[in-house]
Amino acid sequence: MKCEMCDEKEATIHLTQVVDGVVKKVHLCEACAAKSGFDVHGPMSITDLLLGMGGEAEVQEPAHVHAGETACPQCHMRRADFKKSGRLGCPECYEAFSEELHPLIKAMHRSEQHTGKVPVSESERMRVTNEMRELQKQLEEAVRKEDYEQAATLRDRINRLKKQGGASS
Repeated sequence: MKCEMCDEKEATIHLTQVVDGVVKKVHLCEACAAKSGFDVHGPMSITDLLLGMGGEAEVQEPAHVHAGETACPQCHMRRADFKKSGRLGCPECYEAFSEELHPLIKAMHRSEQHTGKVPVSESERMRVTNEMRELQKQLEEAVRKEDYEQAATLRDRINRLKKQGGASS
């Protein structure tokens, strides 16, 4: 298979990217991959891929620059250190690398907000709390529509959940 950039040499670097269910494959020779910013001899992290396919991503000038490179003012972690490890050094790094983290988090979580996971010990309580919140909205809507029979049913369900040890609202 020929390199997709130069169309001369044999492709030895093969990348596959899946975004929103669409698969895109890129086939490059070593020289074209290196020209594109890939470190063809070193390990490549997921951070490298998401921050610009292995090369230096175009980033607006950060708040703190260390010898021409983005660096955290607190722990002095550099952009290159972050790209290599895929981990931040301290809480201040989130501000220092915010321009790069926003698209990275959005790409990784398919959302602009990371929601994380709920501990097993809290999941039932949260489920009940959310159910009660939803039932309360439905109750208010039923009262607004003057559907008092439905409102009484919803009120009773809320009271049962409260007695079962749900959240206090």
